Amino acid sequence: MSPRGWALVTLAGLTVALLVTVAVFIPWHRPPAPRADQLAALRDLPADQVARGREFRAALRPGSYAGLAVGLLIALALGLTPLGSRLVELVGRPFGGHWIAQAVLGGLAVVLVADLLTLPFSAWRQTVLTRYGLSTNGWSGWAVDLLKSYAVSAVIGAVALFGFYLVIRLAPRWWWALGAAGAALLVMLLSFVLPVLVEPVFNKFTPMEQGALRTELMSMAARDGVPVRDVLVADASRRTTAVNAYVSGLGPTRRVVVYDTLLREATPAEVTAVVAHELGHAKDSDVAVGTLIGALGTAAAVVALYLLGSWGPLLRLAGVDTIAHPRAFPLVIALVTVAGLVATPVQALVSRRVEARADAHALALTGDPASFESMQRRLGTVNLGDPDPPRWEYLYSASHPSTVERMAAARAYAREARR
Repeated sequence: MSPRGWALVTLAGLTVALLVTVAVFIPWHRPPAPRADQLAALRDLPADQVARGREFRAALRPGSYAGLAVGLLIALALGLTPLGSRLVELVGRPFGGHWIAQAVLGGLAVVLVADLLTLPFSAWRQTVLTRYGLSTNGWSGWAVDLLKSYAVSAVIGAVALFGFYLVIRLAPRWWWALGAAGAALLVMLLSFVLPVLVEPVFNKFTPMEQGALRTELMSMAARDGVPVRDVLVADASRRTTAVNAYVSGLGPTRRVVVYDTLLREATPAEVTAVVAHELGHAKDSDVAVGTLIGALGTAAAVVALYLLGSWGPLLRLAGVDTIAHPRAFPLVIALVTVAGLVATPVQALVSRRVEARADAHALALTGDPASFESMQRRLGTVNLGDPDPPRWEYLYSASHPSTVERMAAARAYAREARR
């Protein structure tokens, strides 16, 4: 069988594995959250807070979607015309057109051009966040965080680009197989190292101070059978007033992180409800499952790129002879950008199901639907969320159930518990 034939078989196998993983590990049956309860919850929320949240989201919307559109147009302009390949060639010229210079420096230049051209939309977002009081770090802090983000992305990108094109040079006929395996391994590696190497670049993490709350949280984790090394507090208040918590890492790097703003704004019972939700993610190995899905999806994307990259009309549009040359990297970016936009609704749906399961876990673990509901109220109020967003936006990009859905789930749980 030819390499192309093996690639087709491999892509089919990866697709089946991805679908099976999603079907088995993603909870497709979600806890009840009747629409009648959602509407009742919406009526119970202060009208002025609902209006302010919707006003804030409406202010963000033009810049967010314009940024997506412009980013797509830039990717298509660089990838489906000779402009991108010429940029890569130009950047590599001072180094004699060496493949490493074209692959690493040329690839980073393409990404940087796209980032710079969409930078005004990031600035727009910062302006809106500042106007509504969610941003506390000012323009200097915003610029520093942006530069940190660019630096981290450049390091990871340089390693990935060098490794990818080195594999192509070493195995020109079978690079897709080695590249797929390498991409999957990189996704898994990043899940381990991001919490300990990258997250501290942006926030300072300290163990939650000794006291009744920390004791309760660690006791709850032990009762839940979830090994957690510690509960860490992030100094999020230096850049935002928003409240949040999350779980990240795998195995020895797994930790539950709460924002210092959450400790300041919420009651102990509400913090307990949030951490119980995060323990649900750990209990069901959501980070590990997400990493596996990401690894399979990335590997499949590399194989699909190899197969699609042999299509003559596409190569002629990009002004290249093969997808395997560094000059074709802008074409790769264009294809990845389109695929990402198409996959967004599916990723959002999967995320909402996982988050709804973690909500159900929190309700069962704490047995306190009242505190869970008040926490959702507080999250929506402090973070200026739209408690019942437009359906099209919800289906396309919402990673969590809406505020009224979560409140309705708590009310449905409470009714069931009283029976």
